[in-house]
Amino acid sequence: MELCRTTAAFSWAYSISPSLHFPQRFSMCESKGLRVCCAVNASASGQSQKENQMIVSVTGATGFIGRRLVQRLLADNHRVHVLTRSRSKAQFIFPAKDFRGIVIAEEPEWKDCIQGSNAVVNLAGMPISTRWSPEIKKEIKESRVRITSKVVDIINNSQDEVRPTILVSASAIGYYGASETLVFKEQSPSGNDYLAEVCREWEGKAFKVNKDVRLVLIRIGVVLGKDGGALAKMIPLFNLFAGGPLGSGKQWFSWIHLDDIVELIYEALSNPSYTGVINGTAPNPVRLAEMCDHLGNAMGRPSWLPVPDFALKAVLGEGASVVLDGQKVLPARAQELGFTFKYPYVKDALRATLLGS
Repeated sequence: MELCRTTAAFSWAYSISPSLHFPQRFSMCESKGLRVCCAVNASASGQSQKENQMIVSVTGATGFIGRRLVQRLLADNHRVHVLTRSRSKAQFIFPAKDFRGIVIAEEPEWKDCIQGSNAVVNLAGMPISTRWSPEIKKEIKESRVRITSKVVDIINNSQDEVRPTILVSASAIGYYGASETLVFKEQSPSGNDYLAEVCREWEGKAFKVNKDVRLVLIRIGVVLGKDGGALAKMIPLFNLFAGGPLGSGKQWFSWIHLDDIVELIYEALSNPSYTGVINGTAPNPVRLAEMCDHLGNAMGRPSWLPVPDFALKAVLGEGASVVLDGQKVLPARAQELGFTFKYPYVKDALRATLLGS
């Protein structure tokens, strides 16, 4: 299918001109009392914007993080290829009248779209904050491993002239396993539980990408957003039980606000200094009891009545381990690279989330 190739060629050829009527525009510059009228060539300005424009193929674009990422890319006039297994779902989430800068492609069309892109963001995977049956656990792993393998194979089998130069692939802090005492950074070893196994296989596929492709692998913590993730499951529990610690409350809770994880992915796309593994967590993890206290306060609910393990497991089954099994993960690489967190503290992140940010 040539649709995505045509779109890619058009996006590179299209000049974003600030004026359709005048060949030049003027800017007024002042320095030490001297006013200078500078002629700025409109076509040159459009050429500069065109050169900075990315074409990004995104798997998992219809998911919790993916939806916000697509909006962020379009806001900066980048082009987006939504790689989906359900065109109808993608069209519902991204109606054409509101999302003019995207191409929606089902799996048979992924190859053309990826080869028409500068970069790929791989966010695909079945949500893990749900009840885990043996079948669901199998799908959680296979949905990540299969899609990552498919994306990497397409990239690796592409000719140099059409191969994307950047792959940003998601993983999770479940890679490290659970601990109440250890502090995990990017160099820390993997754990030995189910989620660690999933993450190792998931990452293993991403690491097979062509060596000429800049790979950024982001291990994402618990993302705080009202419309998805673990928090969306926790809020009804707080409403039901009047708020309080989940389980013992001593578990570490390594989190990140939705805006910050989207901005971290965006920075990974645009900044060549971002390579290898980066922890996608805020710099101030908290104990789960503290997080629940802040959540109760933000919701205007008392937070003295604990939510017992069995209640959370009744809702999430084994998937409750996402909340009940904690680890203290620090974003060492992001901080070294100078990334600025909009929400470094969970209190502010929760308030912004519940206010609809």
